[in-house]
Amino acid sequence: MRSGAPSGRRDKQPTLPIIIFGAALRADGTPSPALQHRVQAAVQFGARQHRPLYLVTGGVPRNGLTEAAVMRDLLLAAGVSSENILEDPAATDTFDSTVNCTKILEKQGFSGSTIALSTSAYHKPRCLLLMRLAGWTVQAVPFPFPVTGRNTKLRTLLRIGHELIASVWDAFLVICWRIVR
Repeated sequence: MRSGAPSGRRDKQPTLPIIIFGAALRADGTPSPALQHRVQAAVQFGARQHRPLYLVTGGVPRNGLTEAAVMRDLLLAAGVSSENILEDPAATDTFDSTVNCTKILEKQGFSGSTIALSTSAYHKPRCLLLMRLAGWTVQAVPFPFPVTGRNTKLRTLLRIGHELIASVWDAFLVICWRIVR
């Protein structure tokens, strides 16, 4: 993890953390369209904020790169200062991202703050639910991109089914984590 939160004068302190949830990398370590869109949505949203702090999360490596590292590079290429980027390179799923990002943001002094989430439209309800269960006030980053990949009725039903089941399971895990924490 990089601790890139600026210190010093109050006007240099980031005001809004934006978590960008990872998506699988291609086999060669390049970003998938879904990952590129999540970063683009966050950058577009962040451009309208005063000193946003981007927290990229995703640790499933491909070709020696994690999702977080690839997202950091995309943010840097978009002109975001490295001081305004934090990484969670360890999360292997959405539950891990929820826990790790909560710990990182609390350590950075953002407890009680509103945070923003950038992820694909189909993944957004689960991420919003989990971060709210973790104790955050959350807003969604607008996501103006279409679903990528095969978009058949069966694929859509499978994606919805997966998200419903994963939402229930991950919500249970977050509640348990908060109890034992």
